[in-house]
Amino acid sequence: MLRRGRGLLLRFVRRRGLAVAAGLALLAPALWMEFGNAWDAWWVSGAALVLGATGAALLWTGITGVRPDYIDSE
Repeated sequence: MLRRGRGLLLRFVRRRGLAVAAGLALLAPALWMEFGNAWDAWWVSGAALVLGATGAALLWTGITGVRPDYIDSE
C-alpha cells in the first residue's frame, strides 16, 4: 500500500504543471489561515504549517523540476 502511494506521488510530481497548480492550491489557503487571523483555534496554526510546507514543496518541485537519480561523470 505504501509503495503504491509513493509511486502515485512520484508520478504526480513529474507532471510539472499539475505540481505547480496543486502547490498554489495548498499554499494560498495556508497563508490565509496563518496570516488572516480568521480563527483562534490552536490547531489552525498546525494545519496551516502542514498545508503551507506541502504546497511550497510541490510548487518548488514543479518550478525547478526533479533531480535525476544518477549523475553521469563522463
